[in-house]
Amino acid sequence: MGHHPVEDSNKSQNPAFETIVSARLSRRTLLKGSASAATLGVVSALGLSACGSGGSSSGTAASGETSTATITPESLGFDSVPTSLEDRVIVPQGYRAEVLYAKGDPIEAGLSEYLNNGTDVDFDRRSGDEHDGMWFFGISDDGRYDPNRSDRGILCVNHENLEDATLHENGVTSAADNGGSRPLIEVDREMNGHGVSCIEVRKVDGRWEVVRDSQYNRRVTIFTEMDVKGPAAGSDLLRTKSSPQGIKRWGTMNNCANGYTPWGTYIAAEENWYAYFTRTDDTANRSDAENTLASRYAIGLNGNVIGPGWNYREWDTASSNDVYARFDVTATAASPLDDYRNEANLHGFATEIDPFRPAQKPRVRTAFGRFSHEGVWAAPAVEGKPLVFYSGDDSRGEYVYKYVSTANWDPADATLGLAAGDKYLDDGKLYVAVFSEDGTGEWKELSYGVNGLDENNPLYPFRNQGDVMVATRLAADHVGATKMDRPEWAAVHPINREVYLTLTNGNQSNRPADETDPANPRAVNSNGHIIRWKEASDDNTAATFEWDIFLFGSAADRDTDYNLSGLTVDNQFSSPDGLYIDHRGVIWIQTDDGALTDVTNNQMLVAIPGSVRDGERKTVMTTDNDGVTSTVESWIGQSATDVQLKRFFVGPRGCEITGISLTPDAKTLFVNVQHPGEGGSAELFNTDVSTWPAASRDATEVGAAGSRPRSATVVITREDGGEIAV
Repeated sequence: MGHHPVEDSNKSQNPAFETIVSARLSRRTLLKGSASAATLGVVSALGLSACGSGGSSSGTAASGETSTATITPESLGFDSVPTSLEDRVIVPQGYRAEVLYAKGDPIEAGLSEYLNNGTDVDFDRRSGDEHDGMWFFGISDDGRYDPNRSDRGILCVNHENLEDATLHENGVTSAADNGGSRPLIEVDREMNGHGVSCIEVRKVDGRWEVVRDSQYNRRVTIFTEMDVKGPAAGSDLLRTKSSPQGIKRWGTMNNCANGYTPWGTYIAAEENWYAYFTRTDDTANRSDAENTLASRYAIGLNGNVIGPGWNYREWDTASSNDVYARFDVTATAASPLDDYRNEANLHGFATEIDPFRPAQKPRVRTAFGRFSHEGVWAAPAVEGKPLVFYSGDDSRGEYVYKYVSTANWDPADATLGLAAGDKYLDDGKLYVAVFSEDGTGEWKELSYGVNGLDENNPLYPFRNQGDVMVATRLAADHVGATKMDRPEWAAVHPINREVYLTLTNGNQSNRPADETDPANPRAVNSNGHIIRWKEASDDNTAATFEWDIFLFGSAADRDTDYNLSGLTVDNQFSSPDGLYIDHRGVIWIQTDDGALTDVTNNQMLVAIPGSVRDGERKTVMTTDNDGVTSTVESWIGQSATDVQLKRFFVGPRGCEITGISLTPDAKTLFVNVQHPGEGGSAELFNTDVSTWPAASRDATEVGAAGSRPRSATVVITREDGGEIAV
């Protein structure tokens, strides 16, 4: 997702596969894959039962609108919208798109409307910036989580980063321009502009609104105190001046994608968290293990140079208070308890938030591992079986992970909130994926004492499971995980339990042509692709799987050696990022594109996916920027036409489309438009950049000239009140 550096920190020599088997197949050995039967399962996390094609499933809500929706539709019921370079939202005919919750909107009654001129200071009581991952939690009339409620709920929204030109009156004031320290008023605005919003929303007379006086409304920011839980809690690697016992953390930042649990809690994941820290060259003051760990996570690095991170904000200069000073992680003292060298080790985990108990502190779940978490996505819960969650590490050349709880799921725990998280999310096993050349794969366990993860490990001396969870990337390096082209969002199909993952793009410096592989077959992969896998016996806890590539991004006019999915002008896309499979089995693909922006603004597409191995094995030819050509054989799914891929939504100029959630009745879709007008300045708030959204809150209208653009949550409904997209 947006704001990525060019360099990666994975300097391991892991090949594309743990073992390269025989010579690559030639064109003469094309094999046709047999279709896998879609197995029906219980969509227990949503309280729905799967039905046959074209059927429906209904649950009875405590009150309000129920969750009746079509399951496994056979076709999509709209015409693909055209590409657009306009500064507004485009949706299909017969649909309405309205701005529900924009940057700066108040979340409490009596708070003034957002001035949008850079002078507002109370972002702890307003929407943050750069809306990202999101989830809708239905509320019953007695205030409980109701997975079938469709007209009232709590919407949890990530705020990934900041658009500084629109946040401050005159842009950012640097420390150098302010006597050596950033202005505290600007820093507080920035730190509160990050994090998560939890807001109550309801539908009244067919229109959605934010309930500003709701007891559930809450902002979680970089100032919010959190409890650290799981295997790394209390670890020596987490003990620091701001958290001497290693069991507390201040806030969460750069929250990109998300997740949810069967008990109705929200999971916010930290992506580019490492970019916020600075350090001087303190390698002499750190042990070899400390230096190895910091380097592998790019702490205080810009490229290979030690110093400010690539997105460093100088927050440590604003005050000597721990909550600010901790962003300078230079090792200056004899003990880690007397400086902030371990502060960065507290970040890179997933955070669980209970939207129904706003007084409870969020909990940092270290058992999911530490990396650039793009999200934590649940497989459908099955009574008496462990819970399973998938994550991608969103950096070039990083890995795909799976967490399996030790405890078996008991639906009676669905009312326990964070206490259920203590049971299921703090005790389990983490695995990393190896994608093999023959279209199979396996999950390598990342546990202390297993697979060589102990004190004698040649990469890093793992002393306990806490060390493995803090140095997860190094553990994955050691077991031979497969390097991927920026693993982004994942989604688990609620019917057949297959897992989809966007690989948003790669670059030539990361993957030369002679280092490509069937799972990442393009060298200069500027358009990305979507991989998917089917766990053995349709069991998400399985140790092995088979995989194929669902779709390849491409311009429509590229030759068939590159446009391998047969994209047309009606569905061409690049850099798939946000990904969502709704409870009907319909897949949504959102883009964060820099390659096709001369053709269209970022967009969202929709399709009816098939299943792993529904296509064939094809030859993929690729040439890198040095002119080196290579071919690999890869399993590729059905064509874009076969899966009915259509463009449903195009955003305004300069934006990214990210974050999505559908109500149980499938009649309301929430979508986030992030950083419209990205890269603009105070002098360029005009139609050449972006002025979206309009004051009318009609997302399909252009904003007034001179208006500062704002990230926002858009709510989409059909004018006839029907289901979205079918």
